[in-house]
Amino acid sequence: MDFAAAFTRDPQAAPYPVRCDATAAAVFAVLATVLALGVDDGRRPDALGWALLLAAHVPLAWRRKAPMPVLLAVVACVAPYHALDYMHLAPIPASMTALYTVASTGRPVRTVIVGLSVTSVTLTIQLLVNPHEIVELLRVSGWVIAMLVFGTSIRLYRQLVAGVVERAEREAERKVSEERLRIARDLHDLLAHSITLIGVQTSVAAHVLVADPGRLDREALVQALDGIAETCREARTEVRTTLDVLRAAPEGPLPDLASLPDLVRSSGAELSVRTAAAKIPAAVGAAAYRIVQESLTNAVRHGGPGADVRVDVGLDKEVLTVRVTNGGAARGGTSGSGYGILGMRERARSVGGTLVAGPRDGGGFEVEAALPLSVREVTV
Repeated sequence: MDFAAAFTRDPQAAPYPVRCDATAAAVFAVLATVLALGVDDGRRPDALGWALLLAAHVPLAWRRKAPMPVLLAVVACVAPYHALDYMHLAPIPASMTALYTVASTGRPVRTVIVGLSVTSVTLTIQLLVNPHEIVELLRVSGWVIAMLVFGTSIRLYRQLVAGVVERAEREAERKVSEERLRIARDLHDLLAHSITLIGVQTSVAAHVLVADPGRLDREALVQALDGIAETCREARTEVRTTLDVLRAAPEGPLPDLASLPDLVRSSGAELSVRTAAAKIPAAVGAAAYRIVQESLTNAVRHGGPGADVRVDVGLDKEVLTVRVTNGGAARGGTSGSGYGILGMRERARSVGGTLVAGPRDGGGFEVEAALPLSVREVTV
């Protein structure tokens, strides 16, 4: 039997409570019989005494279902039993069990009221039976109070454990939600970027085919198709890497600043990285990569393949700065779902940074992020 689980779990939620309590009541009844026959602590029970003693154990089978009615039923049998001066020690286990159940399942006010009532009844009976036994009076009162304190302590301990478990579950749910959001951002950045590039390159290939069929530029067509194939391979690799990380068995590192040249080259943008030999935390590098990736996706989507895009990455003291500038006018407007910029801001915030995105003076669009190298946990 797992005693730790028995003390920490909710008594009402225990499996088969009536059957378990009936078994315990039978064991207590056997123990009471042995005590009544073998201990000289009053006169030996007669037929009435045995009836009262055994009847006091019957309600214990429902002690967790109805603690207060069970206590009242036990007291109703035990009080006349003690008043008739039968073996006083025999019903003690049943009485203490009923008291413990009330204290461990009820509110403090109810426990105090029950304690005062039971103590008053016990002392009254004791004064009637043995008025000169002061030590016995103190002993009986001490047992009652001790059992009530023990039951209250168990109840408070269960509440403490339940609170810890609830907080742990809430924290786990929060982490699951954050992980889902991170996965959604990763897949959005990856797929949006790759699909946008494929769409642009497909448009170029289609234009080459239909512009002047008589003078087909085979080199431009091959270059566009090769670009589509390369983009598909890169997307497949990044998807596999992301899924491997989720399975806690990564085959390769997540994208970082070292992966920027390949990313920027596929978009036809200019890249400038000025980080020298500074050590960039993995989380900051991944956030910077995804911000650049989403910015390039938006630039290609709205500006087309000939957009004038520049990516600048540098260090300003202990802050990594990322600036993506699209100097051309946006073709097709800037309509979209709005999740791209929101996702970039969340990525910057996930490492304690900030991001600003908006139109530039004189035309174009600019995204600027400041990512501190000292990553701190941000509570959502």
